[in-house]
Amino acid sequence: MLNIAVFASGRGSNTRAILENIDRGNISARIALIVSNKRDAGIFDIAIDRKISFRYLNPSDFGSDEDYSSAMLSILDEYDIELIVLAGYLKKIPSTIISRYRNRIMNIHPALLPAFGGKGMYGIRVHQAVIDYGVKITGVTVHFVDEEYDRGPIILQEQVEVHDEDTPESLSQRVLRVEHTAYSKAIALFADGRLKIQDRRVYIQQ
Repeated sequence: MLNIAVFASGRGSNTRAILENIDRGNISARIALIVSNKRDAGIFDIAIDRKISFRYLNPSDFGSDEDYSSAMLSILDEYDIELIVLAGYLKKIPSTIISRYRNRIMNIHPALLPAFGGKGMYGIRVHQAVIDYGVKITGVTVHFVDEEYDRGPIILQEQVEVHDEDTPESLSQRVLRVEHTAYSKAIALFADGRLKIQDRRVYIQQ
């Protein structure tokens, strides 16, 4: 059974969807650990309700990046974490962690990368940018995390139509529903050993 750590800064709607798919037997894994950089993050309510171990870990509480990375690695090792899932996590992952977990850290972005990505592009900002630019199709991208924001190898993408009457809030709601299915699909593929990575390309094996 694959051990997953979920890193989140918010209420955890994607985490709930992942847990539901685990419960249904759609993902051969378990969430062994939840980590947040916010003491009052809603994700901790999910952890308590589901009896999942959780940790508060904020880089500003450490004297150096090295101390922060060391503490994070210690926690990940304690729970034998094999895959890190970023679900609305608003802190950059240290390069030391990325190196140790190369191609074992996933993120989901609420647009079709490489468009509307990069530093500062998260949440409602992305949907506002999509509408302001006037694109007709947006969507979600699940990708592996590397040292640059939203630049890691793409695992899968799903499209969402942009309506003329859309607001950032209405578009966000439709995109989020697709996020919930796409993320679980990508995690299931990883858990089943069906993802092959060659250079920047991710191949889904049958």
